Amino acid sequence: MYAIEVICENVARTAALAHAFGPFVRPGDAILLSGALASGKTYFVQNLVKTLGSSDRVTSPTYAIANSYQTEAGPFLHVDAYRLSGVAEFRDLGFDDLDGAIVAIEWGEKLQSEFPNGLHMNFAFCGTEQEQRRIRLSGSDARWAAPLANLRDEFERMSP
Repeated sequence: MYAIEVICENVARTAALAHAFGPFVRPGDAILLSGALASGKTYFVQNLVKTLGSSDRVTSPTYAIANSYQTEAGPFLHVDAYRLSGVAEFRDLGFDDLDGAIVAIEWGEKLQSEFPNGLHMNFAFCGTEQEQRRIRLSGSDARWAAPLANLRDEFERMSP
């Protein structure tokens, strides 16, 4: 298992994490985000899509279930699995050709069996400030070893 944990003291640091993470993302990656409501999952994806070169307005796909964006890195699918009952219902939505897309799934724990090589991101409130988040990034696939090792250094280099 490859993992790192970072503390984001405020939303600016959550955005900085997305900007630091962007260069490590490539087509075919799945990012499974979990955490409480309002813990920063959508905000992270908004900043990641921006970092990947899209000027589209990124919104929560809660009601649409999925939104897609074109980025310089390739197609980006943003899914909210909150209302899905599981993998079968996700498959019924017809997302058959995801090989070339970057996929970010909020409430990703519901679909983790569909993306066994995905990167897991858990967002948790921490500290006394409501804005502070502990974000744990982990993946069992060797694909994530170098990105996670380098991400911590890149994130720490960015000014707070």
